[in-house]
Parts: sequence; C-alpha cells; structure tokens
Amino acid sequence: MTVLFVYCHPEPRSFNAALVQVGAEMFRGRGDTVEISDLYGEGFDPVEKRENYAQPVDAEVFAPLAEQRNAFKTETLSPDISREIARLERADLVVFQFPIWWHSVPAMLKGWFDRVFVSGGLYTSKMRYDRGYFRGKRALCSVTSGAPEPSFVSGGRGGSLDAILWSTQFSLHYMGFSVLRPHASFGIQGHGYSYASADEFSRQLEQSKTAFAERLAGLDGEEPLRFPGWEDWDDIGRPLSDTPDTKRATTC
Repeated sequence: MTVLFVYCHPEPRSFNAALVQVGAEMFRGRGDTVEISDLYGEGFDPVEKRENYAQPVDAEVFAPLAEQRNAFKTETLSPDISREIARLERADLVVFQFPIWWHSVPAMLKGWFDRVFVSGGLYTSKMRYDRGYFRGKRALCSVTSGAPEPSFVSGGRGGSLDAILWSTQFSLHYMGFSVLRPHASFGIQGHGYSYASADEFSRQLEQSKTAFAERLAGLDGEEPLRFPGWEDWDDIGRPLSDTPDTKRATTC
C-alpha cells in the first residue's frame, strides 16, 4: 500500500510533525510505501492567481476554473500542482495532518484544495461524489487542538468537531475518496494555554502518539463515513427523502 501524508504545519518540531513521523514509521515498518507532502517545508504556494498559468485562456479576465481546465488539457499545470496530483494518484490512503485554527483548517491547506483539485481534470459536472476521480482511495483527517476533548461538542467551547471538519471531509467525498472517521489529538497545550501539569502533559503526548499509531494500524477494518451520493438526490441536487439533518426547502 502507498500512503501519502499531506502535512500542514509551519514548525518541523511541532506535535503535528511528530504524528507524521510516528505514522510514517508505523507504515514503513510493515512494508508500506510512504510519501510526505510537507506544504510549508516544500514552500507550497496556496494562492490561486493568474501567475500560476503560463498560457492563460484570457489575458484580461482571470477565471480560475477555465484556467485550470485549459492547463490540465494542455499539460501546462505548474510543477507544484503536477507533483501533488501525481502523489495523490500513487496513494491508496491519504492522511491529512493539521492543527485546527480558527475552527477550521489552516489557510495553507485550504489553498492546497483550491489549487490541486483541478477543474476539468480531477472533477467535472458528472465526475464527482461517488463517481469522483479518486474513488477506491481512502482519506483520513488527523487534527490537533490545544483545547480539551470535552469542549468539542455542539454548544461547547471548542465547537462540534463534525461541524468544523464538514466542509473538508465533504470536499474529499466530492473528489471520490472514501472518507474515514477523523482522528483527533486534543489538549496539545502551550503558549499560555494549559490544562495539565508538565508531567501529565508529557505522558499525554506519548499516549496520543501511541493512539495514533494504533488507529492507523487498524484502518483496514474500518467502514468509511456515510455521505449522500447521486442516487440520493433529485435532478437539481435536493435530497430524495427527508432526514433529521437535511430537509427539503419549502416553497413559499
């Protein structure tokens, strides 16, 4: 199996970096191939802009989707995007490792989604969701936060983790990935925020590393999260049946 870590943290000595190392060692130890996409370390540019395209479709009006489609078709995507797509194509499992910042993903990772998931190449109007380009591949979000786990509930100080990760995980489903339940390492304290003594925190970090390695080792037995697919929607994308979480709009 080939595993890709998409790692997003600016500090190479961070706990996020330590988790990537732990995961990579576990997979390599059992004979898997591991690649690491270190967004900060490799200087990935997360900003979608005109300058990313050597042969623009329109020299006056910048339309990102049109430029992406053209660059994919003409094989003129920038080298960093071609590199990331090749890594994704080789991977059977993609692990996204990042901290929760402002109740969301870091801007660097959001920009990676904006630029790497190329319109017209990796998705089209029909090649999406359960018909997506990356179907057959699995994806997992591994996140860290300084706040304690009990605060990450609906109405809690941390907020619902499901809500925080919804757009990221649904976007991965949009691209065809089978999305696994996220892994979270809570209470990674520091810089003025603490919830445990130094000794307790040190033990907690080691326990979190062990828990992460054990989770990754057991992924083959996990079922992916359930997301709606094409059979669940009508011709304009409304759900065909009402559920507690999704109700059809009522016409006034």
